[in-house]
Amino acid sequence: MGGVSLFQDDFRLIHQSLEKLQQRTQANAILLIDRAGQLITSVGKTDKLDITSFASLSAADFAATKQLAALIGEEEFSDLFHEGERENIYVSMVDSKVILVVLFDKRSTLGLVRVRATQISKEISEIFQNIYKKLEEGGPTTTSIVDAEFTREAEEEIDNLFK
Repeated sequence: MGGVSLFQDDFRLIHQSLEKLQQRTQANAILLIDRAGQLITSVGKTDKLDITSFASLSAADFAATKQLAALIGEEEFSDLFHEGERENIYVSMVDSKVILVVLFDKRSTLGLVRVRATQISKEISEIFQNIYKKLEEGGPTTTSIVDAEFTREAEEEIDNLFK
């Protein structure tokens, strides 16, 4: 079994974890992004969402909040919550490089989303730790594996936008 399939298996596990979170919370959409605002993967109803802008702004929101935290003597806030009339956004750090974004409505509650997201974040963090370990042990370069998989997912999401 080659390195590529190992990373694909990891990616599949991440995607399955997000699907499980969506089912358990009745979330409308869930995005996994990196701290730079690049989409890693998503599940749910994202067809009416400008994913590129949303991911970028979510990462920027986290960065701005880190600066606010510093002003009051905190290192950073691990969770953010935005409440709207129809939609809510819960944003949480999975690890130092990955951010989880959950969009949900009145069918769910912040408490439920927060508890379930914390559980799934631990699963996803373990998967990423495994990926980081593989990369350190001389696995395929991040660019050749991650970008290929992420590019495929991004292309699918872009196609969905124009359907």
